[in-house]
Amino acid sequence: MKRVIIAITGASGVIYGVRALQLLRDMPDIETHAVISPSALRTAKAELDIDADEIRSYANVVYNYRDIGAAISSGSFQTEGMLVAPCSIKTLSGIANCYNDELIVRAADVCLKERRRVVLLLRETPYHAGHINLMAQATQNGAIIMPPVPAFYSRPQSIDEMVTQTTGRALDLLGIHLPVVKRWTEDDTSTS
Repeated sequence: MKRVIIAITGASGVIYGVRALQLLRDMPDIETHAVISPSALRTAKAELDIDADEIRSYANVVYNYRDIGAAISSGSFQTEGMLVAPCSIKTLSGIANCYNDELIVRAADVCLKERRRVVLLLRETPYHAGHINLMAQATQNGAIIMPPVPAFYSRPQSIDEMVTQTTGRALDLLGIHLPVVKRWTEDDTSTS
C-alpha cells in the first residue's frame, strides 16, 4: 500500500487539495494522510459548497494541524511523498526555511530530509523577489514548485476538467498515474 500526504493550506484553490483526496479515495492501493490548516477550512467556506467534515471524509487519515507528534512527522513513517495543494506563501516560507512550527511544514521537511518528493502547488500571483527567493530555496531543499497553471492542449470544457488535469499532473510527480489525466499525443493534423 502506498501512503501519500495531502496538505491543504489557506491559499485560494482549496479545490486542488480536495480533488487530490477525491481522486485517490477509491484507489485500493493508496492510503491518504491529510492535514488541513484552519485557514484552508476558512477558504473552503468561501470557495466550495462542501463543509469541513466532507473534506475530511475523503482522506483515510486526518491529522490535527498542530500535532507535531503525528505519524507523518517521523521519517520512519514510509510515504511516497507529499502534495501541498494549494500552497500558501506562508507555507512555502516555512518549507524553504525549515521552520517546523506546525504539521504541514514539519511533514514536508521530513519528506525532504528523507529524499521523498514534495510538490507545492503555489497559489499566489504575481510574485515579488522575496517569493522567488523562497521558491529557489525550497527547490534547493528538494521541493518541486508547481503553480497550478492549466494545460489547454487537453481542451478543457470546464473549470472542473482544468482542476482535475492539474491535480492529476501533480500526482504524476509523486509516481501516481491516474487515467483521468489527458496525456499529450502527437496527432495527424500537423501542417506540412
